[in-house]
Amino acid sequence: MRIRTCAALLILLTACATPSPPPKHRASRSTRLANLQRAATLPWTDGGQCAVREASEPWPVLAEQCFHSLDHDRIRFNDPTGRCAVASAGAAALGVGLCVLAAPELLVGAVIVAGAVVVGVVIKEALDAYELSGSGMDEEEPALQTNPSPREAAATRKPRPEPAGQDGFPPTPTEPRERERRPECRPVPARHLGGNTPHNECADRIPNNSFPGWDVVVLGKSFDGLVLATRTLWDVKTDDFEKQPPRSQRFFVRMKLPELRREARIARECGYDFVIGVRSAIHKAVLSDEDPALKVVVMDWC
Repeated sequence: MRIRTCAALLILLTACATPSPPPKHRASRSTRLANLQRAATLPWTDGGQCAVREASEPWPVLAEQCFHSLDHDRIRFNDPTGRCAVASAGAAALGVGLCVLAAPELLVGAVIVAGAVVVGVVIKEALDAYELSGSGMDEEEPALQTNPSPREAAATRKPRPEPAGQDGFPPTPTEPRERERRPECRPVPARHLGGNTPHNECADRIPNNSFPGWDVVVLGKSFDGLVLATRTLWDVKTDDFEKQPPRSQRFFVRMKLPELRREARIARECGYDFVIGVRSAIHKAVLSDEDPALKVVVMDWC
């Protein structure tokens, strides 16, 4: 009798010792599901294939990677907070849309879709897989459809009327998509480095900054800001450069040049432009004199 009792107790302890999914796995699964549910409310020209592929990334990254796959003839973006406000002509209009879409929180009235949204075929398959697998079970990534059948393609593609007047949207970017670049080139938001509040506030106010309140890490290097609409990485300098004597100014710039050139090289390798923001025309003049290849702007907002 005692042997049977011990055996039953051993079985019970073994069952209780079965490890549960680690918190990181659950958090990743939760992020993926939330992104899929949000993507299901938008019209896609590829059935949601890009959204499913990028669903495990933070929403701003998904928005950048898949912005080109949206049905831009059926969607319009508003900027109720004014944070994304730019000129409404040319590529700048595209910048407003991307900035609004990439916002972590979706504000009421920020995204307006014409007509009813039919959930993309690939997104629906991914959501069905979640429902079938249950909230507490591990799963495999849903297989992406690389060649959808003609019937499925017709179901997800809507007629594209010719735009008229100011109702038309600018064309989507034709540059190489991020997945064709190195995976480590994907921008990853990160907490601001250091405790320099004025510097961080200046960086947050970069026009059309896609991640205010965050640094952005690309290829292991932390940048002060990223404008997704123009694919531009920023390094912000907020020191009182103009108050230093000329000899010290030149010495200071030469000390910083190797790192600035490294940042410019990283940006170039990953398909980004690179801009250095400074507070004074003197700082810009000395930097441009030391290295004319660097793009330097005076930040009138700091």
